[in-house]
Amino acid sequence: MTGKRGRLRPSYWPFVIPALVVVVAVIVFPWVFTLYMSVNAWRLGGEVTFVGWENYARLATDIRFWESMGHALVYTALSVVAPLVLGTIAAVLFDSRMPLKGILRAIFVMPMMATPVAIALVWTMMFNPSLGVLNYLLSVAGLPEQSWIYDQSTVIPSLVLVETWQWTPLVMLIVLGGLASLPREPYEGAEIDGANGWQKFRYITLPLIAPFMMVAVIIRSIDALKSFDIIYAMTQGGPGTASETINIYLYNVAFSYYDIGYGSAIAVVFFVVIVAMSLVMLHLKQRAKWNG
Repeated sequence: MTGKRGRLRPSYWPFVIPALVVVVAVIVFPWVFTLYMSVNAWRLGGEVTFVGWENYARLATDIRFWESMGHALVYTALSVVAPLVLGTIAAVLFDSRMPLKGILRAIFVMPMMATPVAIALVWTMMFNPSLGVLNYLLSVAGLPEQSWIYDQSTVIPSLVLVETWQWTPLVMLIVLGGLASLPREPYEGAEIDGANGWQKFRYITLPLIAPFMMVAVIIRSIDALKSFDIIYAMTQGGPGTASETINIYLYNVAFSYYDIGYGSAIAVVFFVVIVAMSLVMLHLKQRAKWNG
């Protein structure tokens, strides 16, 4: 088709089609196939048999599934709260006038750059009850030694410690960006009224950076809930099933027990949980008032 001057109208389809092909191949087709397999019984190497909702009904009575979901929620909650608190404190410190602030901030964000497997290997050695540096430091401080990832009661807090160490800098950067955009007028008015540092932080800074903190909560919640690499590299879900989150359980069902149909049903339910949690947090974020 030509325009008024006889020239061809530009077509954007040659640029759109490659992206559509990639989206369909990488995202749409895998999910459609997962949905299809979730209503079938299929063990790797066997025949595919349609079973309808049987796999989903099986989840309702699968104690290990519910335990892994509970582990994932506890792990997620702790992995969000700890970096949020520490990252906010770090952001406030780095926003203040302190010597060598640039160098210290660069050092502080270095854990984010490390690969998960490398982090897992280093922390596994540090958690070693006999040779690890953490128990040595506890003994020097006169505190009782811990079993860390080798005990069912301490394995999840130990994994959260690693997660906190790696991702507190991310929260710090997000909150620091919020602090850099705050107006000066409310602080000047508070100083005239005689407000101290805590009062200014409690009644001015914290409400103003709340939307930025909510962004950090959303990012960390989604990332922690689907965490796999560090947990698998450090504990494989052990000891026993004490650190088996839903991701680890899904991996074991699909690739250790070769129950692809049931594993697909777990994946679908897990996806629904992530979407529901994301929608709730996005709704809370929309209710937060941006100030600037």
